[in-house]
Amino acid sequence: MINQIAEEMIALKNRDNRQYASRSEAAHSLLRHAVMEGVLRPGDRLRELDVASWLDMSRTPIRESFRRLERDGLITFAPHKGMTVTVLDHGAVMELYRMREVLEGTAASLAAQHATVAEIASLKDLVGMESSIAASEQALSDHNIAFHNAIYAAAHNRYLLRSLNGLRDSMALLGDTTYSILGRATAACSEHNAVVDAIALRDANGADDAMRAHMRGAQHARLRQMHGQP
Repeated sequence: MINQIAEEMIALKNRDNRQYASRSEAAHSLLRHAVMEGVLRPGDRLRELDVASWLDMSRTPIRESFRRLERDGLITFAPHKGMTVTVLDHGAVMELYRMREVLEGTAASLAAQHATVAEIASLKDLVGMESSIAASEQALSDHNIAFHNAIYAAAHNRYLLRSLNGLRDSMALLGDTTYSILGRATAACSEHNAVVDAIALRDANGADDAMRAHMRGAQHARLRQMHGQP
């Protein structure tokens, strides 16, 4: 397992061609992306020496990046194990989806008020594509991210966007997509349509209600997944 993580981390570093202000910034960005992309998964142990070797860095920038990731909630210090990628328990998942309900509902409400005609057309196109990719869980998952990003942009509120981006990092800790749950793809498509219909009608309250219902549906699917239900 460690060797596989090492190989994937090295591959991630090799394909990253961005310029960073410091090695600490580079280490933080690479480790964060490793969590977001599932290279590092909840429960994986992180040793400074190993990570320094994978990224070809000294231990000082790794230690600094660990502190930032711990502050962001992406990694956690566990007794007898050291630093590990955070595992969200039932209570944390409930809290996370409650915040998603509030923030995403607000985003949909603001989109109903401020979205341009072109943005609404783009949202309609996105929901119209869902039936054509229904056979692929990964394609649906990627498409779902694009759909929510489009609503965030249509809300035209930079402070809300910052809060939603913080939640997105935590969502990466949940692991596999809920589109593996029986019936979730069909339900999500219907929920997305309800959100976009309300936005197109400039119905701020209706968009908020529809998005909150969508988040409750997503939470229910996630809990079923956590408890091993089909």
